[in-house]
Amino acid sequence: MTAYWIARAKIIDPVEYKKYTDRVPEILARYGGKVLTRGAAYRTLEGPDHFERYVVVEFPSSEDAVRCFESEAYREAAAFRRAGAGQNELTIAEEGDATR
Repeated sequence: MTAYWIARAKIIDPVEYKKYTDRVPEILARYGGKVLTRGAAYRTLEGPDHFERYVVVEFPSSEDAVRCFESEAYREAAAFRRAGAGQNELTIAEEGDATR
């Protein structure tokens, strides 16, 4: 079942953060990830506006999305962000409507 990474980010150090974002597209592709939006214009309609960058990536399955996140390549790339270059919130959501 298709799954999505839904990420909200705040960039603190653009130079260091770019070391992360430059590596990510190739890593995503290894796991079938397709970027649907990454840093494009957005508008917060409700809730706190703490984050300034939004990313949605489609994966063939939640297993692929998790494998990508847990991969050594992603951990190495994310280390730049996690060292203080930015803040991030990442959720994996599966396609579907659980209310039906």
